Amino acid sequence: MSVYVDRLVDYGWRHGPSCHLIADSVEELIEFAVQIGLRPEWFQPKSSPHFDLTAEGREAAINNGAIELDSRALVAKLRELRAKRKSAEQE
Repeated sequence: MSVYVDRLVDYGWRHGPSCHLIADSVEELIEFAVQIGLRPEWFQPKSSPHFDLTAEGREAAINNGAIELDSRALVAKLRELRAKRKSAEQE
């Protein structure tokens, strides 16, 4: 199981540039997020389960083992994870 972050982008968010934190499983994602100081209620379950990270949060994630992905690789990983979840739901 792994945890991933993409690149920082300025979306005009009041906290500055941000990125996304995703993982191979929702349980692992939430556990990792809490470990780096995020609050569980910041979890965003719709469409693609993730947490938004500030630059500081991204740095903490990388320092704790998150794998950096470019935007193309992140989209591919999200598609892979959605396909796995859909397959598991159909079983």
